[in-house]
Amino acid sequence: MIAKKTEEFTQCLQEGRYYDAHEVLEEVWYPRRFEESAEVKLLKGFINAAVSFELHKKGRISQSKKVWANYLKYRPQLFQTNSPHQNNYYQLSRYLEELYKKNLKRNLKKSH
Repeated sequence: MIAKKTEEFTQCLQEGRYYDAHEVLEEVWYPRRFEESAEVKLLKGFINAAVSFELHKKGRISQSKKVWANYLKYRPQLFQTNSPHQNNYYQLSRYLEELYKKNLKRNLKKSH
């Protein structure tokens, strides 16, 4: 189920449907939210990244940066997760960070 949801999450991100991306992964994270596992914390970080993009899309840049910091807080869990989905998580993390850089560049162009 996680593999399917991470694929759906990525598809939503690619389409700019950041709120939907957040909802997709929350279906996996929410039932497990009280677990003290690196994987659950990493999923929470991915959800925060999607929320950050949604806030950025709505022009709420300072809030977006704060929520992105939450993603960064959970990102180290990537290296502590022992999961069959590890490769998907690495790819997803790289994609999120590329998308964040694109958003920053777009924001800088608007301000000049």
